[in-house]
Amino acid sequence: MSQNVPQQPPSAAGAPTPVSTAPSSSVKDPSTPGPSGRAGGYRGRVLVGLALALGVSLFLAHGLLARANQERAAEREQRTATVSLLGLADLVQRAGGTGDGVKAVVAGWPGVPGSSVRVIAFSGIKLEASTFPDDTGDKAAPRRLSREEKPLYDRGQRLRAAVETNREEGSARKAEVESELLDNGASRLLSAPVEVDGQVVGSVESLTPAVVKGETPSWTPVLLAFLLPLAACAAAVFALSRQGVRVAVAAALFLAGLGGYTVYSLRALDAELRQTEDAVSAELRTRGEKAQALITANNLNAEPALKPGAWDADAMRRPLGKLTESGAPDEAKLSAAGAQVRGNASKALGALGVVGLAVLLFIGLGALHRAVATAVEHRQAYAYILPAMVGMVVLVFFPFAYGITLSFTDANLYNSSQPLSELWVGFRNYVDILGDFSFAKTAADGSLVFNYLNFYYTLLFTIVWTVTNVTIGVTVGLLLALALNVPNLRMRPVYRVLLILPWAMPNYITALIWKGMFHQQFGVVNHVIRMFGGDGLAWFDSPLTSFFTALATNGWLSFPFMMVVSLGALQSIPGELYEAARVDGANRWQQFTAITLPALKPALVPAVILSVVWTFNMFNIIFLVTGGDPGGSTEILVTQAYKFAFERYRHGYAAAYSTVIFGILLLYSMVQNRMSRATEAA
Repeated sequence: MSQNVPQQPPSAAGAPTPVSTAPSSSVKDPSTPGPSGRAGGYRGRVLVGLALALGVSLFLAHGLLARANQERAAEREQRTATVSLLGLADLVQRAGGTGDGVKAVVAGWPGVPGSSVRVIAFSGIKLEASTFPDDTGDKAAPRRLSREEKPLYDRGQRLRAAVETNREEGSARKAEVESELLDNGASRLLSAPVEVDGQVVGSVESLTPAVVKGETPSWTPVLLAFLLPLAACAAAVFALSRQGVRVAVAAALFLAGLGGYTVYSLRALDAELRQTEDAVSAELRTRGEKAQALITANNLNAEPALKPGAWDADAMRRPLGKLTESGAPDEAKLSAAGAQVRGNASKALGALGVVGLAVLLFIGLGALHRAVATAVEHRQAYAYILPAMVGMVVLVFFPFAYGITLSFTDANLYNSSQPLSELWVGFRNYVDILGDFSFAKTAADGSLVFNYLNFYYTLLFTIVWTVTNVTIGVTVGLLLALALNVPNLRMRPVYRVLLILPWAMPNYITALIWKGMFHQQFGVVNHVIRMFGGDGLAWFDSPLTSFFTALATNGWLSFPFMMVVSLGALQSIPGELYEAARVDGANRWQQFTAITLPALKPALVPAVILSVVWTFNMFNIIFLVTGGDPGGSTEILVTQAYKFAFERYRHGYAAAYSTVIFGILLLYSMVQNRMSRATEAA
């Protein structure tokens, strides 16, 4: 039979239906995506989200605990070294600062292996006693300091100056105990003054090993807090069918795992704090007993009574108060310190929990999957905007977020080295700013006295400043635009260039020029007044005249922008509208109100919004022209925030002030846009 006979199509009548050997479409290949594949993907998202969120959170929490232990060990080393130094200084003072008694005290004072001490007397510039390895043989004490040892004498003189300064000022401003790490942090050099009869007569120095080894936290609690919730979640996701329930269970297990490790961390911190106080207390008691023995053996001055508890002091030699005078831990102070440590740790771990929970929900609910799919689909577009996105994050969003975080702290010039967690004050700055309504009071003579530092006074002045400036700018700019829009106006290009010049010139140059024009003695404004027989004014000595100088300067700068916007909008209005209005008998004012203003609205309203924001934050004019004079009466919110930050050094308060300013402008913009609907105009 020939193989070229054409076969009948299956639809032909009487043709047998071929038996298909292909797999039925109702039977799904396990390797192909389908409902079961999607379910597996959903389960995987929950497990991956929990593993990532919990693993990273626990790793960071373990790192924070290790760092806290290291800091506690460093504090323990610092305090024990200070106890030894101040105890020796106390004995040297009782020995009179010079003589054999000092040498006996130094020789009998116990030290840790590798430590050394020396006593320097200012009278005669002498090394009275020393256990330093270099001070042996020909250099053995007592002897006069050599030229190379001048830094020792200078250090002692700095300490004497600090003591005298603090005593004169009645405060503790300068450090009276100097601490310096040497040999790349391997040793610590401490120096303290020696006082006899109220006069600083010398100094005591000690060199001690500064190798700090904090107790490394065990990884076992981390593994348990990670593996147990993960195993429970793995069992739960296969038993549950709804994705939302799976994510909720994973979130609960995440909080349980991190919460369990938080309890362990807080207990470890309490134990470390107790260990530190016990170690310092033991050192203090040992040094106190030895000091009492040296006083008795060398017939040193026993008055006043020995108080070893005062040796546990800060850099100003103020007792820390964590130990009693006998050297035992003060249980009340220890409990308060423990509560503060636990509070700070809870805040840090709570922040980790919030971030970790957000990561879990982001992954578990599929947001990460959708984001990745979108990024892959539009990868070319994202590649183009990636540099701009990175720049916005680094230059805008991060400083903005940091500023808001700073607003919840008591950060200032003197505590800038401390972590923000120790400076956290919550909403106190906002309460101080918004809760103080004493912006004015009545004086004894019945006059009204304003508190120029009050937020509400500054806000009121800022509103007046903004409204008057925007009104002047819009009015003058619109009038000039109408004049320039007159048909067949000669020399129109020249007028445009001349009227735009104030806007083209840098505003700080204009501000300084106008400030000079209002100078009381040499200003051109006062010269013109004197030409007409008047007396020159002290423009910056009165709030009203000072405000006028800033208003004139900013009005000069603001009208060109409104003029350009208005002129552009005027030239886009069809002339046929005016011609039709004239045919209907409308006069010029009716044409202006019925045609010009409605046509200008889509362009003017956004320009007014911008002008309000710019004027509200017009830092240069106020700062350079009036400087807030007189007495801060012409400060606006942004200049007041600047002065709180960089003249009064209240950084946290200034950050809260700036955040309030941002909130005011944001609220204004939202309300203005909603009312005008300018951005929705066709």
